[in-house]
Amino acid sequence: MNTRLERLEDTQRFAERLLTYIHKGTVICLTGDLGAGKTTLTQFLCTALGVDDYVTSPTFTLMNTYEGMLRGEKIEIHHFDVYRIFDPDEMFEIGFEDFLYGEGICIVEWANLVSDFIPKDAIWIELKLGDEGVREALVKGNEVNA
Repeated sequence: MNTRLERLEDTQRFAERLLTYIHKGTVICLTGDLGAGKTTLTQFLCTALGVDDYVTSPTFTLMNTYEGMLRGEKIEIHHFDVYRIFDPDEMFEIGFEDFLYGEGICIVEWANLVSDFIPKDAIWIELKLGDEGVREALVKGNEVNA
């Protein structure tokens, strides 16, 4: 699935459409250059999931956890930013795999840096920044492309 994101409203609608493919245990992997919109998409996803907190990129803390709702049920959303990870084995120290294979939803910015740990059924979204600020979201994942 490829989607053009010309305005913020397009990104918001895109995030809302993604809810169709999200369930307990879903891992969403975001890739793309700096400024491509990974954190903005995460903010809209969290809003669509009922998160009331202000969502920021955990660049220095590595992970933020939010409480949301998915189909009327409370769910934890774990938001990772692994941009500053220089050795993927550092992720073991925080129990990264426990989150990836847990009951919550994981959103991982810069997931390509830790791709060896990512479950096979993850949803991968590559965000590309094109001319005049127009973005494109390229989505790959078994459930999304079925």
